[in-house]
Amino acid sequence: MVESDAHKKYEFKRTLEVLRSKRGRGTELISLYIPHDKQIHEVAAQLREEFGQASNIKSRVTRQNVTGAIESLLSRLKLIPKAPENGVVIFCGAVDIGANKTDMETYIIEPPDPLVSYKYHCDSSFLLTPLEDMLHEKKTYGLLVLDRREATVGVLRGKHIEVMAHLTSNVPGKQRKGGQSSHRFQQLRLIAINEFYTRIADAASEVFLGIDQKDFEGVFIGGPSPTKEEFESGEFLHHEIQKKILGLFDVAYTDESGLNELFDKLGEALQNVEVVQEKKIAERFLKELVNDTGLASYGEEQVRKNLQMGSVDTLLLSDQLRKVRLTIKCSNCDFEEKKTITKKLGDEEYQPGNCKKCGSSLKVAESVDIVEELSAIADQMGTNTSFISSDFEEGNQLLTAFGGIAAILRFKTGI
Repeated sequence: MVESDAHKKYEFKRTLEVLRSKRGRGTELISLYIPHDKQIHEVAAQLREEFGQASNIKSRVTRQNVTGAIESLLSRLKLIPKAPENGVVIFCGAVDIGANKTDMETYIIEPPDPLVSYKYHCDSSFLLTPLEDMLHEKKTYGLLVLDRREATVGVLRGKHIEVMAHLTSNVPGKQRKGGQSSHRFQQLRLIAINEFYTRIADAASEVFLGIDQKDFEGVFIGGPSPTKEEFESGEFLHHEIQKKILGLFDVAYTDESGLNELFDKLGEALQNVEVVQEKKIAERFLKELVNDTGLASYGEEQVRKNLQMGSVDTLLLSDQLRKVRLTIKCSNCDFEEKKTITKKLGDEEYQPGNCKKCGSSLKVAESVDIVEELSAIADQMGTNTSFISSDFEEGNQLLTAFGGIAAILRFKTGI
C-alpha cells in the first residue's frame, strides 16, 4: 500500500529528531544540500577541493574524520547521476558515540519540498534548519474577535493560535448620565465606537501586514451582531487586509478564548487545513467514547486486537508517540515475551534482566517502533491512519489520557 502523506511526515520528523541528536568533535559533521538543478559533477569538484583543504587541518584525528567524511560523500555521489525532483540532502561525519569513540555515519534524505539553494556546511552538528522549515505549516490566517468593549487579534499558523494584541474600549454604556441630552450622548457614543474600531483596525492591520503575504491566506472575524458587520462594512482595515476578509462568525467571547471559539467555527472554511482535519478525527473519537457507542477503543493491546480483527475504521496515533515493542528471549530456555516500553532519543538500552523460568539472562531479540508496527497492520487491513498533533487540546488528551493510541471502530467488538 502507498505510504500516506501523514506517515511520510511522521517519518520525516523522526529522522530529524535522530539527526538533531548527533554531535561531532569540532567541525567534523558535513551537511550537503543539492537542489535538483545542481550538476553532480560540480558538487564532486567542490568536494575534492574541500578534501585538499582538509589535508591541512593540524589535528590528526580531525583531519582523518573530515577527509573520511568527504571520501564517503564522493562515493555516494557516484550513485546519484542526477538529483531527484526535490533535490537530495546527505549528512555524513564522525559522530560521537561516547566512551571517547566516534562512528562514521551517513544519512541520505529526499526532502518533502524542493530545495532552494546548494549548501556545503561543516560544524559540530548537522545543518537542519532548511529541512525543519519544511515541517512548518505555511498557510497563515488572521483571527479577529471584537465587540464594543474589547477586541483580540490573533494569528493561526499551522496548529498554533498566537495572541498578538488585546484592546479595551472607552465606549460608554447605552444609559446616558444625567444632564446630557440624548442626542448629544448618542453622538459621543458613536464617535467613541468609531475611534475604537479605528484602533482595532490599526492594531490588526499592523499584525497582518507583518506576515509574509505569500503565505497569508486571509482574515476571519468573530463577534456578536451587529458589531462585526459594522466593522467590516466600515472598511476600517488596511485596504490590502480588507479585501482578504474570508468570513464573519458569531462568537460569544472577545478575549483569548474568543479566538479559540472562532477557530472552532471555521470547520468548513478551513477543511483543507491539517489541524482542522486532525481535530475533527480526535473529536469524533471522544464523542464515540463519551456516548458509549462501543465504537471507541484505546490503549495498545485493545487497539492491536481490533486492528488484527479488521474492525478499525481509523487508527489514531499521537505524533509524539515514542514507544518500541520488544521481543525478549531467554539465552538458555524457550522463554519468550513481548514488552512495550517508552524509548526516547538518548535513553539507555533496556536491560531485560533474568529469566523467570530458569534464571538465565534475557536478551532483546527484536525491537520494533510501535508506530511502524501498528501502521503496517492498519495498511494490511485497509484501515485509515491519522497522526494527531499534541499541539491542540484534543490531541494532547489523546497522548496524556489514552497513551497516544486509539481507534474508531467500524463495528462493535466487545474488546
